[in-house]
Amino acid sequence: MSFLISDAMAQAAPAAQQPGFEGLLFPLGILVFFYFLFLRPQSKRSKEHKQMIDSLTKGVEVVTNGGILGKVADLDDNFVKLEISENVFIQVQRHAIGSLMPKGTYKAIAKKPKV
Repeated sequence: MSFLISDAMAQAAPAAQQPGFEGLLFPLGILVFFYFLFLRPQSKRSKEHKQMIDSLTKGVEVVTNGGILGKVADLDDNFVKLEISENVFIQVQRHAIGSLMPKGTYKAIAKKPKV
């Protein structure tokens, strides 16, 4: 049996191979996956939000990120003056505007009877 052991120890170790394209395929696949899953949708949302903020005009009905519904009364480069009730105004930063509302939403909410 000793002749098998000596033969196994006598064999030289195989030469180390350089990692090629196959070794990089899996990490690159993960990076592409994360790009399409996380980074691309986030940049798309931020682009749409910037376009929405740039398109604000007087009279547009909006909801802030804090949930305040109002009508745009005045615009500035950095701030928006919102009418949240009759003759009640607040100023918020432009980027605090969360979304645009359909025309008539502000009137429908404002005219609801108080319970």
